Amino acid sequence: MTDASPLFTPTRLGEIVLANRIAMAPMTRSRAPGGVPGALNATYYAQRASAGLIITEGTSPSPDGHGYSNIPGLHTPAQVEGWRGVAQAVHAAGGRIVAQLMHTGRVAHPDNMGGLPVVGPSAVAAAGQMFTATGPKDHPVPRALDEAGIARIVADYAAASRNAIAAGLDGVEIHAANGYLPNQFLAPNANRRTDRWGGDAAGRARFVLAVLDAAIAAIGGGRVGIRLSPGNPFNDIADPEVEATYAHLFAELGKRDFAYLHLFGTQPGFDVPALAARLSGAKLILNGGYDRARAEADLAAGWAEAISFGSAFIANPDLPARLRQGAPLAAPDPATFYGGDARGYTDYPALAA
Repeated sequence: MTDASPLFTPTRLGEIVLANRIAMAPMTRSRAPGGVPGALNATYYAQRASAGLIITEGTSPSPDGHGYSNIPGLHTPAQVEGWRGVAQAVHAAGGRIVAQLMHTGRVAHPDNMGGLPVVGPSAVAAAGQMFTATGPKDHPVPRALDEAGIARIVADYAAASRNAIAAGLDGVEIHAANGYLPNQFLAPNANRRTDRWGGDAAGRARFVLAVLDAAIAAIGGGRVGIRLSPGNPFNDIADPEVEATYAHLFAELGKRDFAYLHLFGTQPGFDVPALAARLSGAKLILNGGYDRARAEADLAAGWAEAISFGSAFIANPDLPARLRQGAPLAAPDPATFYGGDARGYTDYPALAA
């Protein structure tokens, strides 16, 4: 393979210029005590700045969105200053970085949020447990959001988007995948509402679109992406009407001007070229089990503008160089994925010069 590979050509997603088409996918690492990024986080992201685009770990726009322990936020001055240090480090290394805004919704526990109540679209608990400082605990029944609560959280996404730009980050990605709050509104098993925020596909999609529109209004569509996972059951999501749900959502997305759509774990039957056409030219980032050959094939076919890689970036901070050279990839240590210190975080070596 040669450097003429589409993986290593520049591109543009809205207002964000990428040096290559390799994105670092968002990955929770739980190393932001108090929700505030620090010097260790700045080092971690700067080490990976050779990615065309870094999408940060899920970052809460709201105090009641920190369902996991030690995940960062973007809703306090200290958090903005913490992200400023990260942005400066990544930009100094030549990279581009956007904050993924993730409200955990019902997939949470009060122990991880200073006792704040868990909220969701309806009072329906998610199956499974959340890890806390005192061990795994069942997800509690969430408090169903009322109109005021929904309006507050939508406004929080807009404020967090402005905070991201104030911190020097290049934009935001709305996390509407993987069973978190926007995805909970989309899914009939989590959203039992009968008001305008539930019911049919249009009602269940309303929250996702409200959040996206709020972010676009706050910072401009050219700096806003969104992540979706049609048909993915992660975090107790079930949608027997998945095709109707996403047909409506994609049609609505096609009316909006935003930087990119990041697709993860789409179920069989979702045709990417047809999806791209339905979105009226919206640029796609695809994710899920990619190696170099498959990534190049999908880029060459015009199915995507970029490909995101997840766990490979944990143990290979210089992943683009390794892909370009065909070098072996180091394996990450799952025991150090979440929480802890530099071990398993910033101590993976780059290739020898």
